[in-house]
Amino acid sequence: MQKKVSLLVVLFFTIFSFFSFAGGESVQDEGGIYNPVPTIMHHIADAHEWHLWGEGDNSFSIPLPVILYSEKGIDIFMASDFNHGRSKVIKEDRVYAIDSHSHIIEEGGLEIIDLSITKNVASMFISVFLLFLIMGTVSKSYSRKNVEPSGLQGFIEPLILFVRDDIIKDNIGKKHEKFTPLLLTFFFFILINNLMGLLPGAANVTGNIAVTFVLSLITFLVTTLFGNKNYWGHIFKPPGVPMALMPIMVPIEIIGMFTKPFALMIRLFANISAGHIIILSLISLIFIAQSAMGTGGAWGVAPVSALFVLFIYCIEVLVAFLQAYIFTLLSSVFIGLAVQDGH
Repeated sequence: MQKKVSLLVVLFFTIFSFFSFAGGESVQDEGGIYNPVPTIMHHIADAHEWHLWGEGDNSFSIPLPVILYSEKGIDIFMASDFNHGRSKVIKEDRVYAIDSHSHIIEEGGLEIIDLSITKNVASMFISVFLLFLIMGTVSKSYSRKNVEPSGLQGFIEPLILFVRDDIIKDNIGKKHEKFTPLLLTFFFFILINNLMGLLPGAANVTGNIAVTFVLSLITFLVTTLFGNKNYWGHIFKPPGVPMALMPIMVPIEIIGMFTKPFALMIRLFANISAGHIIILSLISLIFIAQSAMGTGGAWGVAPVSALFVLFIYCIEVLVAFLQAYIFTLLSSVFIGLAVQDGH
């Protein structure tokens, strides 16, 4: 029964994805063949409105607050004022427009700082709310004594114990308790956003390099601030290295301090973005076939495309857990190397 329900859920997401994708910007190349690149980039990019389906005036989008700061003050209005990029917004002597890259500009050349609640920011608010709701519910369940874990608690508790005992404790050692809350937050924040990103029309939060940059920056700061003398000694005076090689090894160790968080940032960003692009590319095969061979070609490609999308969706659910695990594991390894005592 559970397998049938899971299959129906994935099938629903797949069908909804076709309608959501079909509502993207329709572009054709010189030969009249459908070009899916603008639509794919539109779906994985951040935006000032949450587009769900449809195209043009028939599209359905949720407008989000636009907050712009400049030397002349703060301007706040809704993204719907731009009319999907076709209109300009006038605030006193300031005229705002959306350029070809979906960025807001001030036509008078005024430098502005965009503090808007974009689609990714709104999605992170939702994921943080879900994180507090899930953990609060699980925490309250422990107030009931002599009750075996079940339901949500029965699902979340093994994950918490696995992350704490098999990832954090094994890699950091006796000092693991100080870093357990941070690393558990990493795991569940990334996991929730990975799973939310698989929903049709959802935001691509963990596929945004700015988000993965901040997560990896936190790991870098924790590693740097809590690194002990043994950690810094291995960087500036690697043990067992001849003095003649010190001018080579020390710069390599210093560069390694930055390549580790850089690898964290790129790995999460690239894997999540790649999964979304693959799913959208498989869906776009139907529209490419339609533009090249007509409706018959679209119906011929659709079953194969749908099966592959179903398969990739199932793989992406595994990847959602895997990438949360890998990010938490590597962060634990880097922090463990920084706080371990010398042997």
